[in-house]
Amino acid sequence: MSNDLNRCEFIGRLGADPEVRHMPSGDMVANIRIAVGSQWKNKQGEKQESTEWVPIVFFGKLAEVVEKYLKKGARIYVSGRFKTRKYQAQDGSDRYSTEVVVDINGHMQMLDGKPDLEGQSRSGKPPQYGGGRGPAAPSQPQSDWDGEELPF
Repeated sequence: MSNDLNRCEFIGRLGADPEVRHMPSGDMVANIRIAVGSQWKNKQGEKQESTEWVPIVFFGKLAEVVEKYLKKGARIYVSGRFKTRKYQAQDGSDRYSTEVVVDINGHMQMLDGKPDLEGQSRSGKPPQYGGGRGPAAPSQPQSDWDGEELPF
């Protein structure tokens, strides 16, 4: 399994302000959901759209950055690893939750720019946060597909 790859990358907008909590160790955890959309044309040439909601979890210092700077509607690039966790519901049944975990090996970049203390966006290149091992987000989506037909 050493040749396996577990990496997810998304560009989207926050659907709500981050939910932040502290673990018993004192470390911070921030949860967000981002909307990621896609557009295409069907065979009749009509524009089609869909939106998926991606749950994302940040830990430690990155969770602090998320709490301080991200608000509902903020546009971000994020990379992390896909994780499914099991928990017990109140009725005792097993439940599963799947999310993208952004930890020391993950990456987050604010695409709207870093807000100052009053919440206003500064001009210039948006800051990057995370392990620094991932690529920067592309400035424009790159695809050879012209949107005329679905690629499958």
